[in-house]
Amino acid sequence: MKRDLLTINNLAFEEIEDIFQRTILHKKALKEGNPIRSLTGKSLGLIFKKSSTRTRISFEVGMFQLGGHALILNFNEMHWNKCESIHDSGKVFSRYLDAIAIRTFEQKEIEDLAEHADIPVINALSDDHHPCQILTDIFTIREKFGNVGSLKVVYVGDGNNVAHSWMLGASKTGINLVVCTPENYGPNEKIIKMAEENLEAGENKPGSITINHDPMDAVREADVLYTDVWASMGQEDTADQRKKDFMPFQVNMDLLRASGKKPLVMHCLPAHRGEEITDEVIDGEQSIVFDQAENRLHVQKAILEFLIKG
Repeated sequence: MKRDLLTINNLAFEEIEDIFQRTILHKKALKEGNPIRSLTGKSLGLIFKKSSTRTRISFEVGMFQLGGHALILNFNEMHWNKCESIHDSGKVFSRYLDAIAIRTFEQKEIEDLAEHADIPVINALSDDHHPCQILTDIFTIREKFGNVGSLKVVYVGDGNNVAHSWMLGASKTGINLVVCTPENYGPNEKIIKMAEENLEAGENKPGSITINHDPMDAVREADVLYTDVWASMGQEDTADQRKKDFMPFQVNMDLLRASGKKPLVMHCLPAHRGEEITDEVIDGEQSIVFDQAENRLHVQKAILEFLIKG
């Protein structure tokens, strides 16, 4: 039976572990100049309704390194959603490709494509979820600390798709996560409930999910500070108001010092320097922002293997 990655909840804890172990092998092999060609002759379709830097490069280069081929499917040049239904497009894609990664706005569009496609569908970002990013981030934290159990990760910013996937990822892997947002900018209640259900199921050593609206309080004893842009793609019309509302949540040196520790700093990029994060922090010694960006390549290679080969 084919598998999809629409949210992190599509993966059991043991499967996340398998993906991480395979990621280690892929990263080591590439550093040694011997990439693992496990998907020779396989093709990945890439559909982008939203602009992309890391997602496009990491999937396209990753598929090449695996011995396969990545094909950019320009949405404006296809019949899909114009004179052809998602049902028909999904069936056609399935006859040509081995997997599809799609970066778009509505989560339902990805779910509809997965329903009608006979090949794996990967959520490369939607307004609700960003699973590949957060799997990469958890892998990066594990790489730095050796383990993720009992660590305190504080996400400071908007309750957006990244925050949603962080809640699901933390609840699967035993991380103690604090999501710190301004009032009225918190995460979706349905996603909070999904994360709480994961914690209750107890697949792994139990972590915790806490919602907080006071950044100085939230970051105390943090091992990792994480942030994202204050206005995501499609929210440009509210950007000016968001700058005012979010400025007390800026990740700067004062916030780092408030932790009482030396937390590592993460950002999924692109960064609006001087807004959600300062130059001093993103370029500082505690930043692992570009390590996590690099790891998108290695983790997504393991995801592609898992979904295409099983």
